[in-house]
Amino acid sequence: MTAVRAAAPLAPGAWVIHCDGSAWPNPGRMGLGAVLTGPDGTVQHQISEATTFTGCNNEAELRALMLALQWLAQQGIATSTQVHVFSDNSVLVEQLGSHPTAPITRLATLFGEARKALRRFPQARVLWIPRHRNGAADTLARAALGLAPKAATPQSQTIKKRRRR
Repeated sequence: MTAVRAAAPLAPGAWVIHCDGSAWPNPGRMGLGAVLTGPDGTVQHQISEATTFTGCNNEAELRALMLALQWLAQQGIATSTQVHVFSDNSVLVEQLGSHPTAPITRLATLFGEARKALRRFPQARVLWIPRHRNGAADTLARAALGLAPKAATPQSQTIKKRRRR
């Protein structure tokens, strides 16, 4: 399993997971969202689920990933299949990378469980993507909490506040 920025090309025939999580307030109720795309490029499964307990946004992201990996395993997806995981959460990507940073003590056990789930797919890669490229998973996570999708802002457009005189 490796963690890299999403600039690397994707291998054909790989499963793709976009995962995201929301906590409202943070910490608070957690919404989990994931989009699983099959090797043929079509969406095969979506997750939009609220938890019955509270946590932070990092925990929600992690739990969304774990649900997606669990679904792949339940479908009997071969462990030799390549899996590309995309997340806009740098903490998740760093912690699940080949050289994890100092662990978040409260989430150490959960990160350990996620590493174990990822090891079922030896060719799994965890990749960071900008938030604006993870909108579908974010919308599913927010919908699980009854929240509206975030308004899209084009990357090239900067919103400036005007000073009042």
